Amino acid sequence: MVASWVQLNQEWNADPNAPDESVRVSGEDILLQFRMNAFQFKDFSKGEKGVLCFRACSRFRLGETNDEGWYRGQCRFFASAPSWGEFYAIIGDPSSANGPNDWVVMNHPVTLNRTHFLFYFCDSTFECVAERCVVEPIPDNALFRTLRRIPSL
Repeated sequence: MVASWVQLNQEWNADPNAPDESVRVSGEDILLQFRMNAFQFKDFSKGEKGVLCFRACSRFRLGETNDEGWYRGQCRFFASAPSWGEFYAIIGDPSSANGPNDWVVMNHPVTLNRTHFLFYFCDSTFECVAERCVVEPIPDNALFRTLRRIPSL
């Protein structure tokens, strides 16, 4: 089955050199925090953080894959992903999350209403299978401050 890739980061991205990404479990949700790209996007200041919330997560991983491996063709999505360093939803391929063996499994079963999200950082890859992704509405979230939204799928 051929996957379709929907880019979810419009007019924002993670810091390309030191995103300092981290994952935190919050009940049935996953919070992904990272430094914003203030070099390319002037709405953000150096060091500001963005926080995305993945609702009703069934599993997630923050694992190896870096930009050097990507450009050498060593990533399982190298031939199909539009480009490195972006945040995507992978639609239409139920096997897209197959491959890595370092997933953290949550309590929610994988069902048909889950989406495979993927965010390429400079030295790692975040993946999550969740019901949806939203900008976490907290004051110190630069994405929230600048009124960025995740497009509906």
